Amino acid sequence: MLFHNTRPTRRAIRAGAIGAMAVSVALVAAGCATTSSTPAASGAATGGSGNYAITFVPKNLGNAYFDASDKGGAAAITEFGGKYSEVGPATASPDAQVSFINTLTQQQVGGIVISANDPKAIGDSLNEARAAGIKVVTFDSDTDPSYRDIFINQASPEGIAKSQVDQIASQIGDTGEIAILSASANATNQNAWIDLMKADLAKDHPNIKLDEVVYGDDDDQTSFDKTAALLQSHPDLKGIISPTTVGIAAAARYLSTSSSKGKVALTGLGTPNQMRAYIADGTVTSFALWNPADLGYLAAYADKALIDGTITGKSGDKFTAGKLGSFTVGDKGTVLLGDPTVFNKANIDQFNF
Repeated sequence: MLFHNTRPTRRAIRAGAIGAMAVSVALVAAGCATTSSTPAASGAATGGSGNYAITFVPKNLGNAYFDASDKGGAAAITEFGGKYSEVGPATASPDAQVSFINTLTQQQVGGIVISANDPKAIGDSLNEARAAGIKVVTFDSDTDPSYRDIFINQASPEGIAKSQVDQIASQIGDTGEIAILSASANATNQNAWIDLMKADLAKDHPNIKLDEVVYGDDDDQTSFDKTAALLQSHPDLKGIISPTTVGIAAAARYLSTSSSKGKVALTGLGTPNQMRAYIADGTVTSFALWNPADLGYLAAYADKALIDGTITGKSGDKFTAGKLGSFTVGDKGTVLLGDPTVFNKANIDQFNF
């Protein structure tokens, strides 16, 4: 990759300053909660052959899971000489990401990497971005396939669902009442996993009864309160599955100081750094997750491959994702990171994310 260093004229400097001011105004007008970017060398945003200005749009900001995944994306973008940015809403409501997508389209970024809060609510804005030449990669939570170019899936939905059901079944002796504490009611990935969990429970665990599915909206306090409400509403509850990093951490915090500690099992999807103390004190026996940093890293390289024209999103396309190696696009434009890892007292200290 070649980088050209040319001395800008005063007029160019003045134009750049005006352009930067316009971008700032646009972000404020869109209600942007925050934006960050990695510095790049002159010409790095275009990478010499394509527009490598890639922006990550998580479901919501201040979420430890997306802090980790977007950090992985930033590392990848730095490796291939692009420009990383992150923008997003403060809360994970269905259409909260629309204004950010519209602003990015106006800014003519090269790529958008987004975890969708809703499979359809952001569809029109994403297709407007694609019509403007922006390559759209969804990760973690997908949209309808017609709204994006590639979906980076953390693991197969079946594998994720089975891992969580198997863990809760083991922890409660494969019998008793359980509940699910999910993210938002519209979250594509959560709903797919929950449907598969219900099917698995009905087929292979007839003595486990799913009492209720509740939604914490990926908000810490809401998830904490929903946990309390579940235990009050279902006094015979033996276990909770929370397939969301915000939810499982909030539920563990509640259980750790309640009379239900050690009596009500908790599992789901969490990060080792969030859950380490709760594994150590016996609140939680085990939980699962993939490496979110690797997920963001892979998503960034997939966007680069789309920008380069190496892939188009059709089944059978192949690309290389830096240190993670080669990947092949599957059906419906989906790329699979790999199987989730189960964390417990024996292995949790081997991980730091």
